[in-house]
Amino acid sequence: MRTIIREKYLERIKALKDTPDIKIITGIRRSGKSNLMQTYIKYLKSNFDNINVISIDYMDLDFEDIKEYHALHKYVEDRYQEGKDNYLFVDEVQLCPSFELAINSLYSKKKYDIYITGSNAYLLSGELATLLSGRYVEIKMLPLSFKEYKLAYKDISDDELYQKYISYGSLPYTISLNTEDDISLYISGIYNDIIIKDVMTRKNIQNETMLKNVANFIMDNIGNKTSTNNIANVMKSNGRDINVRTVEKYLEGFIESFFIYKITDYDIKGKQQLDSNAKYYVSDLGLRYFILGRKIGDFGHILENVIYLELLRRGYEVYIGKSNNYEVDFVAINNKGKIYIQVAETLKGNDTLERELRSLKKINDNYEKIILTLDKIPLGNDEGIIIQNALDWLLEK
Repeated sequence: MRTIIREKYLERIKALKDTPDIKIITGIRRSGKSNLMQTYIKYLKSNFDNINVISIDYMDLDFEDIKEYHALHKYVEDRYQEGKDNYLFVDEVQLCPSFELAINSLYSKKKYDIYITGSNAYLLSGELATLLSGRYVEIKMLPLSFKEYKLAYKDISDDELYQKYISYGSLPYTISLNTEDDISLYISGIYNDIIIKDVMTRKNIQNETMLKNVANFIMDNIGNKTSTNNIANVMKSNGRDINVRTVEKYLEGFIESFFIYKITDYDIKGKQQLDSNAKYYVSDLGLRYFILGRKIGDFGHILENVIYLELLRRGYEVYIGKSNNYEVDFVAINNKGKIYIQVAETLKGNDTLERELRSLKKINDNYEKIILTLDKIPLGNDEGIIIQNALDWLLEK
């Protein structure tokens, strides 16, 4: 089976070894959290003596009897070894009701280096976040980057690989599957787990059909500005009776399960986030392809989706840039500054390049400004604005 070592994530978790914080690895189902944890455990066992590893995987029926927080606490305490460095790993911890009480108690004893994974942002929005405020660090895990994906397909051209990447998605296990039918079956299982286990169960939602209709709308409108009111109106116009609050509840469930990401406006001049319509992007394009199939004419938004996720991987907070009547696809902010990015499938055609340049030229600061395109024509620079092939950017060439 083909596997990819997630080097950036692995180095991040190594750097956190023996720090007092609880390490919480979050991300969509099957994004590689468990494999990352197992790779790290192997690293510990291979490189350090006098350690004791306590590992619990709640997806494994062997641990069914300790899906209760008192039992979890006792199981760990019974396996503590005095005089050794004790490392605790709990995979899919949210499957243990009230797990936060056990984790907080174990943390307070100051004798474990604790690592947990979860497939739902609820982990950090409930009592755990309150109990452990300032005492945990989150490692946000995404499916394979384009650069990681290329490691599994070294003999395929970048263009061909990109088409595969946006069609079959980048969940790590898909690189081990040989046929489109196998990939589709695998992704359908993940999609149904997200809808039923992560959203319907967590949010106490009864109407699966309506939930899937809203999911279909979001998949069909990635990169388009919309609002909960607009979504409700579209549903009603199609004969589906739904109110705004229900739409909000559904979207909250999708976001908490890392199925989709929400991006809002940022006032470039005022340097503040704005409360307005939002755009949504999907965490894995294979899920979108499974739901909708390949739609003609949406390749620009698909490229936006790929670029957005890559910016998250590189540690940026990402917004839509607004400056007077002009809009920039992405304002990416980290502790070093900002990057402004316009994304265009192609710059060919009447006024396309000028339109993309115009929004960036209206920004009066010295932060980096980039246009990313799938074009391969000589690109270069226009008044300090970098024009670059998107695949080269993704591969960090």
